[in-house]
Amino acid sequence: MSTAAEEYPELPAEVLDDVASVVGAEVTLLSRLPGGLDVGAMRIQLAGRANAVLKAWPRARPNQLDESLRAQRVVEHMRRRGCPTPPWLGVGATSTHVWHLMDFVDAAPAPELTPSLVEQLMEIIELQAGQASEPYDHWSYAWRLATGQESGQDLAPSLSRAVAELSGYSSVVSALVERLRLVCGDVPPPREAPDMVHADLKPDNVLVRDGAVVAVVDIGNAGSGTRATDLTTLQWYTFQDPLDGVRRRLRTRILDLVDWEGAAVLAATQILVMLEFPIRHGRHDVVPGVVERGHRALDELNALR
Repeated sequence: MSTAAEEYPELPAEVLDDVASVVGAEVTLLSRLPGGLDVGAMRIQLAGRANAVLKAWPRARPNQLDESLRAQRVVEHMRRRGCPTPPWLGVGATSTHVWHLMDFVDAAPAPELTPSLVEQLMEIIELQAGQASEPYDHWSYAWRLATGQESGQDLAPSLSRAVAELSGYSSVVSALVERLRLVCGDVPPPREAPDMVHADLKPDNVLVRDGAVVAVVDIGNAGSGTRATDLTTLQWYTFQDPLDGVRRRLRTRILDLVDWEGAAVLAATQILVMLEFPIRHGRHDVVPGVVERGHRALDELNALR
């Protein structure tokens, strides 16, 4: 076992021991990769095999290992249908951490979206149509978050609590949250939708080489619902002028899939999540830009009503 683990005390040696036990190969820790929360993403070498990426999180919920096993099943299911998500090589847990290991892809996260990348990602999202394989309903959760409802099983209780407290952050944030509630307040619960949902399809999770999408990663929160969820996330990152054309295409496709009320729920959920994250992490300088973008997204949607 590599003593390089001593350079990363946040990653206990027991995690590397467990990885080696599950995959049946000696593990050498090579370097930290950009991105990732908590312990983050680590590039490792498996003896006699190619490099891999290890991600580990402190145990915070009793069902955390089950969640990772669910994500692994989603990965296997979608890979069989041509989705470019790297294979997961193993999943496991110690008394303190849950981890998963996937193939290393020699490509860089997209620094920004281009019209070509958005078109490629829209084609990848179409592979998700009718491919819900795990009962992890992002569509109903989005409705509960956007409307402020407290019903059914909550996929992310801590996020729901944080969103419920957003109005106390400032009068400007409160005004945006109130506008979202007014838009979504009378929207009825959605019908069950049959698609696979990535649920975090942002540029950081899109690996690109020579202008082509070669992998979509960070699929750990994937589940079921409508693929319009991922189109809405993608839309959030297309406000730059050169992307006006694909932004209109995204809006049209979202409305085709979920109608105006559904699009409003998904947009509101995206805005609330994008507000909650910088506030939780103390990145107060980011909040005004999110508020401005949130109002613009609503203005665009209202123009189509």
